[in-house]
Formats: sequence, C-alpha cells, structure tokens
Amino acid sequence: MSALSGRQHEGPLATARGVGARTFSLSGRKRRQQLHQLFVYVVLIPLAAIVLIPLLWMVSTSLKQQMDVFLNPPVWIPLPPHWSNYSDLFTFYPLQLYAWNTTIITSLCIVGTLLSCSLAAYGFSRLRAPGRDVIFMLVLSTLMLPDVVTLVPTYILFQKLGWVNTFLPLIVPSFFGNAFYIFLLRQFMMTIPLELEDAARIDGASSLGIWWRIMIPLIRPALLMAAVFTFQYTWTDYLKPLIYLNDENKRTLAVALSYFTGSPRGGPQLHFLMAASFLSLLPLIIVFFFVQRTMIKGIVFTGLKG
Repeated sequence: MSALSGRQHEGPLATARGVGARTFSLSGRKRRQQLHQLFVYVVLIPLAAIVLIPLLWMVSTSLKQQMDVFLNPPVWIPLPPHWSNYSDLFTFYPLQLYAWNTTIITSLCIVGTLLSCSLAAYGFSRLRAPGRDVIFMLVLSTLMLPDVVTLVPTYILFQKLGWVNTFLPLIVPSFFGNAFYIFLLRQFMMTIPLELEDAARIDGASSLGIWWRIMIPLIRPALLMAAVFTFQYTWTDYLKPLIYLNDENKRTLAVALSYFTGSPRGGPQLHFLMAASFLSLLPLIIVFFFVQRTMIKGIVFTGLKG
C-alpha cells in the first residue's frame, strides 16, 4: 500500500516536472531565436548603411551648389539645401524628353520580351517535336556568346535596313526572345501539372489558347521577374543607345547623363549630374520595393526540373 501510495504521489509531481521542463525548453528556444535575430540585425544594419553611402552622397551632392561639391572636408548635409537644382535641371536640359524616350524603349522591350520568351518557353516545355532538346541546348549556348562579339555584324545589318538613328535596333531584337528568360520561364512551366493542359485539350483548347489562358496566369511570378530584369537592363543601357542613336532629341537617360561631366555651362555640372542620376534611379527603387516579394516568390517556386 505504501509503494502504491508513493507512486500516486509521484505521478502529479512527475507531470509537473515534465511540463516545467518543456516550458523551460520552449523559453530557451525562444531566447535563442531572439538572440539570433538580434545578431542578424547587428550585422546587417551596418552593412546596409555602408551600401547606402553612395546613394546618400548622391542625394547630398544634388542639393549643393556647384562650388560646394569639391569642398575638403566634404559636407554631407548642405545648408541650406538647394532644391532648385531639380527644377533648374528641367529648365537647362530636356530631361523630360530623355525620360520619355527611355520609357518608350523600355516599355516596348518588356512587351516584346514577355511575348516572345513565354511563347518559346511554352514550346520547349510542352510541345513535342523532333530535335526540340537539341534546339533548346543551342539556344542556351548563346548565353556564352558576349554581346561585343555580335556588335559589329548587327550594326551592319541595321545599317543596311536603314534603322540606324531610330529606336528600332533597340526594340525589335526583344521580340525575338532572350535565352536567359526562355530558360527561366521554361523551368517554371515544367513545374505546372500536365493534367491542367490535358483537361484544357479535352475541352477543345488549342495550344495557343492553353498558353494564353492557362500558362500565362500560372507563371505570373516568373513573368514579373523577367519584366523587372528587362526593365532594369533596358532603363540603364548605355552602349546600344550610344551606338545607334545620333540625334540629341533621341537620347536616353543613360546617354544623357554622360554629357553632364563635360557640360559647356562652366565645366562639369556635378550637382546636376547627381540630381539627374537620382531621378533616373528613382523608378528602379520604386519598382524594387513594389515587386520584391513577388520576385522572391518567383525565385523560390521556379524549379530546376529538366
């Protein structure tokens, strides 16, 4: 009886000890997670501040007078800030025209890239044809070919077509696909179940209808990634507009920025250069903050299925 009574008394005590041990374990785990997050913030915040130093210097210089740019020691916070630099920028230079030219080229390049690359990716991922995989490998092999290798032949081609000094050499190639985006979209389409396509074909949908009504809505994260990458590349492209565009009223922002360093208005206008650079960078920053989560989702869900 005494042994049974001892076990009965030990039962609630053991249960209480187990609950206490689990509570202590959970609190210890939570404490470790908090310390880990604190360590991550302590490391990342100084690194983020270092990365932002050039951007802060750009904004600071854009609010200075021309004579204050080269002060030693440098002044980080101009007093007073000259906000008129931004209004004078549009008064002395046709920056709005350069921004409009860049917007037209970038928008059409995004449309052409998404249409051509999604169609090609659908063909490589779903349609069965002899030599399909060989053609796909040939397309991927073009990634190893630098742009400077094809620069002279493509310039001669566009010159023969009479497209030099027009926007066509900058826009038309995007409607013929890009190997990287084709690969990206194909890998995303490979993760979509075949049953969806089979059900659509039973309902009488054509291949083009399946691409437009099923594939396009399901690969929106990958399409957004391709659109953002195309926007970033085209918006900041300097070499191609410099080669193909000759007239001043057809310049893009990237080309126009290079003329501020040798401005005839009293030498280099670095305060105007920084102001124009910040304005040209602003759309990229806004786009990144709006689409960063969708881009991360696209990267996570883009499989590597062969």
